[in-house]
Amino acid sequence: MAIATLEARKQKAGITVVEHYDVAADDKKRINLRGAKTKYFHVKALSNGCYVLEPRVLVPLHAVSARSLKMLGKSVASLKKGLASAPVDLSAFTED
Repeated sequence: MAIATLEARKQKAGITVVEHYDVAADDKKRINLRGAKTKYFHVKALSNGCYVLEPRVLVPLHAVSARSLKMLGKSVASLKKGLASAPVDLSAFTED
């Protein structure tokens, strides 16, 4: 009896499959990614049924300078006190 096999699709130059495995979604349609390097992902659902996951790394607090944090704190305090400028009219920049 002959064995039918499917040829693997050719990858674009430079793109290789490092790991592949099957996974089933649970009752809440969640899946687990094995060995994920990051906790957060941006997901793109494509029309052909594929999903693209792009890792997202949140900026650690120490990456923002102390000066910027101080200025941000003052701005938030002023906004909470009601000290804010008048609204800016951006209608000149929109197409109508």
